[in-house]
Amino acid sequence: MHLLAIDWHLVAIKSGQLILALSILVILHEFGHYITARWFGCRVEKFYLFFDPWFSIFKKKVGDTEYGVGWLPLGGYVKIAGMIDESMDTEAMKLPAKEWEFRSKPAWQRLIIMLGGIIMNVLVAIVIFSMILFKYGENKIPMSSLKNGVAFQDSIYNQIGFQNGDKIVAVDGKTITYLDDAALKILMGKTAEVERNGVKQSLSFPENLIGTLIESKKKGGSMMLIPRMPAIIGSFDGMNEKSPGKDAGILEGDIVLSINNLPVNFFDEMRPILQNSTGNTVDLKVLRKTDTVSITSKLNAEKKLGVPPISDFDQLQKMGVLKNEHKSYGFFESIPAGIALTNDKLMGYIDQFKKMLQPKTGAYKGLGGFKAIANAFPSSWNWESFWNITGFLSIVLAFMNLLPIPALDGGHVMFTLYEMITRRKPNEKFLEYAQMGGMILLMLLMVYANGNDWFGWGK
Repeated sequence: MHLLAIDWHLVAIKSGQLILALSILVILHEFGHYITARWFGCRVEKFYLFFDPWFSIFKKKVGDTEYGVGWLPLGGYVKIAGMIDESMDTEAMKLPAKEWEFRSKPAWQRLIIMLGGIIMNVLVAIVIFSMILFKYGENKIPMSSLKNGVAFQDSIYNQIGFQNGDKIVAVDGKTITYLDDAALKILMGKTAEVERNGVKQSLSFPENLIGTLIESKKKGGSMMLIPRMPAIIGSFDGMNEKSPGKDAGILEGDIVLSINNLPVNFFDEMRPILQNSTGNTVDLKVLRKTDTVSITSKLNAEKKLGVPPISDFDQLQKMGVLKNEHKSYGFFESIPAGIALTNDKLMGYIDQFKKMLQPKTGAYKGLGGFKAIANAFPSSWNWESFWNITGFLSIVLAFMNLLPIPALDGGHVMFTLYEMITRRKPNEKFLEYAQMGGMILLMLLMVYANGNDWFGWGK
């Protein structure tokens, strides 16, 4: 019965975006290793998208290189002759080194080859973000423009002292200029200053705020902060879920005045009234143009009406609810802006990674695998969203590969730098064991991340 409840169309859309994004990034990452290896005269024996234990879906040999697609979608690889890598081809390492092998090249060349994939991923992120800015421009909502302040989508925020209608002034003493930056800054921060009814107040966050919000999100909560919206019904177009409110006669443009005789001014005030209501129906009064209309509506299984707020930025600006700052970029303007955006996202991810290494924060509970990544993509195909997420994943791939773990590029970089500094090459047997240990560690992390996705192992 559970399988019948799965929206396979949604699964296909999200999975398709995930596979396409990872395929692009893996191919370009491995191309970074491939092109630098060929540049320094190394023979590349294999270039594969996905892994191919026992068999491959497709393969074709061109010159010295076999190009192919494997069946195990956990990444990809290039097999460079004379290198201890994922293939663990230790027999070839017992033979005398050839001039076209990786191990025969100077340390500085081997270092560049190992950094090739990481550098490629950074360049890919810069290109993606630059072209997004060039094509779509940039939209930001100034915090100062929010007439009604912010609405918090999770009760956890209220438990630590936030209230709907707050304007977030600063986090950890740093001014919050745009709403878009507020949620991440709060997650990474320790204190906040808010303006509430014209008075500034200070709040302190518990150390485990991230972990608490992650647990809440798994139960249907949300870390998002949105502008506080008036209780005006928006467009039903594009809604995937069934709407009991629409079926009962609620129309776009209706202003909700009360639910079960309890007054409503803002959209966020509707949810607690609905959640606390008894029975499966509620009585509403709405203002429709100049008429007050009474409506009795059923609720869905989650005790919701299934009615949307206004999402049209132009309409919200005309109403004075917020201001949308749009900035367009010329082609040459977009490049430095893309570099700056890539740097901002990289620094933000590093901050998140640091939190994950601190068990008290509970951030490790958010470590996810393929399901978590797929869920980051929108439920309908949107190229702007797709490229934004792909650009961020390229940054993540670059950073993670730079970690000094054997079996990752960073592990090879670490050993090569050791050789360059000490002028002593690590023992090949040691490198074999380190590679094997690193692969086991990565497999365990992958199992944990995907187990956390499906079974909540991080609780």
